[in-house]
Amino acid sequence: MNDTQFSTLLRAAIVPQIADLIIKEYSVTDVEATKMFYNSRTYELLSREETKVWHFSPLTLYNIWKTERETGEIVLPEEAL
Repeated sequence: MNDTQFSTLLRAAIVPQIADLIIKEYSVTDVEATKMFYNSRTYELLSREETKVWHFSPLTLYNIWKTERETGEIVLPEEAL
């Protein structure tokens, strides 16, 4: 996958679904939810294709983000280790 395809996958498919989950859980606007996610270490991992974090479902990524928000720690699922 080239950089453009990867960027499109993130912006068009993955991030909006995670933002929707943040909106529902935290009652924030779509802009606020997107900023919250983009400013996280979870997004930093997701944005680097070589980490393969983008293979996780949006729900799994949301849960990684939520754990980071609550504890400050990035906890990946066992299958990623």
